[in-house]
Order: sequence, then structure tokens, then C-alpha cells
Amino acid sequence: MTGQTTGKAIELERAAVRFGSFQAVQPTDLRIEPGEFFSILGPSGCGKTTLLRLLSGFLDPTEGDVRIGGQSVVGVDPSVRPTALIFQNLALFPLMTIWENVAFGLEMRGWPRAKRKARAEELLATVALSEHVGKMPAQLSGGQKQRVAIARALAVEPSVLLLDEPLSALDLKLRQHMRAELKQIQARTGITFVYITHDQGEALTMSDRVAVMNRGRVMQIGSPDEVYDRPDNAFAATFVGEMNALDGKIASTADGLALVETALGSFRAANPKGLRSAEGGILFLRPEKLRLLSPGESDENCIAARVSRRDMEGAWSTVVVAAQGRELKLHLPHNGREVPPSGEVTLGFAAADAVLLPKGEMSDD
Repeated sequence: MTGQTTGKAIELERAAVRFGSFQAVQPTDLRIEPGEFFSILGPSGCGKTTLLRLLSGFLDPTEGDVRIGGQSVVGVDPSVRPTALIFQNLALFPLMTIWENVAFGLEMRGWPRAKRKARAEELLATVALSEHVGKMPAQLSGGQKQRVAIARALAVEPSVLLLDEPLSALDLKLRQHMRAELKQIQARTGITFVYITHDQGEALTMSDRVAVMNRGRVMQIGSPDEVYDRPDNAFAATFVGEMNALDGKIASTADGLALVETALGSFRAANPKGLRSAEGGILFLRPEKLRLLSPGESDENCIAARVSRRDMEGAWSTVVVAAQGRELKLHLPHNGREVPPSGEVTLGFAAADAVLLPKGEMSDD
């Protein structure tokens, strides 16, 4: 986060939304820090956009409270809130020049033309569009239009900027470029960013913290590293990144580890939830934590398997193997090491690289 924070804190206190009998957002307690880049990540229909509408003022909670900068904003009109919203479709005015688009909110506030043009040009310089102030939106690329929308939102000097999947319409390379741009703009301005997305890469790349949502409930909140490396439940484990999952039963526990009996054998894994002997659970293992062992080599945990296929993906390869009827994936760096196209292999992994969690709903995305 920037050292010059202009953003405000956001607090939800048992905030919930119901539409008739449908509970769109379960009672939620949440605090977003001033100047934080906070992402809400989840599949379609999980409630993340409903949560954004609560913050923007287009929706009031059925119960609970929403506070921005310590003040309740329940019942406060969107135009009065210290927030600005960037929609997925950007909604630029096609018959206005770029600077006029950026200055639109200032015009509504009664700023004189010269003053609002100067402010628009200043903001367009912030988003590296100084050379395009007199152009029309149709003359810009998708990424440039995205930056115009950001500049327009910043013009009204919000304390909180709300972004509803703003990069989803862009191609992959442009999305990756805009991720870095958004993070830099947020760091320069110190505004609190709340970013809605279903894209794990966006959330992990840009955020100070991420909230993973499912079925109207926040499943886990943490830094990108925490959410990826230390998932709190089966849904978070399987929605964020790729994961191998094995049902098992605990044979014994000791020193924060558990010995888990699975269909592929018995393995030792981290046991952060303190599951006990004879309890059932799911052993989760990231594909990059699996190693292809050399002949005669061993590891804390070993699995005998047969290579099904190898998918070349640039910097790494995804190797799909079959082990007693189960499919597993491992990611190997593309470093010239020969991967057998078929045949028997032995995989290994460290106990600390596997995590045992209680059984629960898993993501099918």
C-alpha cells in the first residue's frame, strides 16, 4: 500500500442481503483497510457483485450495517457516497472527447470548463494518455478505454474505487498489462480499491488481500500467499489454483502432521485444523509440489503412477498421470529435462507441501 493513503476504511457488520427467500449474501463481518487493494474472488452467482452493490449504494442490506470511513452509509444515495464505480462495460460517452469523458463528473458538480479540462488533462497524464486528450473513444484501444474509465472515476476524488470485473472483456496479454497498470495507479493515489473478479490470476497478482466467496459466504480472507499456500477449507483450496485432491481417513496424528490413508496409499500431510485419528478428510496437493523422482530416489511420500500425457505450456509442462484409476497432475519446469511420454514413474512430495482439510464443498470451476 502507498505511504500517502487517501482511501477510507470499509466495514461490514453482519451485513446480509435477501431477495425474497433467496439469501444472496450471508451475514458478513468484514473490514477493508484504508488504501488497501482488496479483491473479492468467486464464481458466478457467489454474491460478490451483490456485495459491491452494497458498497456503491445501489443496494441496501436486508440486515446489518455498512460503514465507510466510520460512517454508516445505509440509505445514503450513491451520488453522495465517497465512492466511484467502474463497470465491466466502461460506459464511455461515444460522442464526447476523451477529456470530456473524464471531466463529466466535474461538469455535473459545476466546475468551469477551463478548470475541469486542466484536471482531466492531469488525470490523463496519470494514466499515460496525455497524447489522446482530444480523441474520441472509438479511436482508442481496449486498454486505453480502460484507462479513460479509471481517470473518469478518479476525477471525482473518491475515497473508495469499486471495480466490477473491469478487465474481463480484454484479451489475455492486455489483461496482464492492465493488472500492472491498475496496481501502480492504486499505489500512486492511495485510494481504497475493491475489485470484483472471478479470475484468480487478477486477484493474486494485484491484491493486498483477497476474500474468496461461495454461495453468499466469505470462505477465506488473506494475502494472496496465504490464500494460495494455506487454504482454509475445501472450497478455497480447489477454487484458487489447480489442486490434486484425495479422500482419506486419518490413521494417526503427531506434531501438526497426520498420516492419511487414501486409495493411493498412506501419506503424511500438514494437519492445520487438528483433525483427529479415525476422522475423514481430504488431502490437497498442488501440482507444482509433486516431483518426478529419478530411479532409486525416494521422498517423504511416494506414488507409483503411469504417464498419460504431457501438455507443453511454455515455461512449464503439465504432466497428467494415472495412479490406480485416479488422475493426478504435476507441473514441471520446462528446463530440457526429458519427460517420458508414457510408462511407469514414481512421484514424490514432502509432508509439509500437502494439507489435510475437513471434507466440504469443492469448486468445480
